Amino acid sequence: MDLHWSSLGEVAVVSIGATVGVVIVFSLGVRALAAREEDGGPARRPPRPGGGSTAYGARRPGVPAMAVAGVCFLACAVAVLYGLYLIVPQFH
Repeated sequence: MDLHWSSLGEVAVVSIGATVGVVIVFSLGVRALAAREEDGGPARRPPRPGGGSTAYGARRPGVPAMAVAGVCFLACAVAVLYGLYLIVPQFH
């Protein structure tokens, strides 16, 4: 039995890199959802009794933050689906 160590190392490096990349992109998406618009995005609406906050005291992210979060989550979903495509032989 002959094991190609360089190929095994290459697969390990690529899989770890892809995993770290997906985690970073997902974290950026979560961060974008948690971001508060400081340029007056949600404040354009009439203030609520709680100071423009939701029922739990957190402000809603604006449209740009939601768009960034959506793109990040879409990129993560595409990466996961591509990984499944590579793993499942019936898809080829």
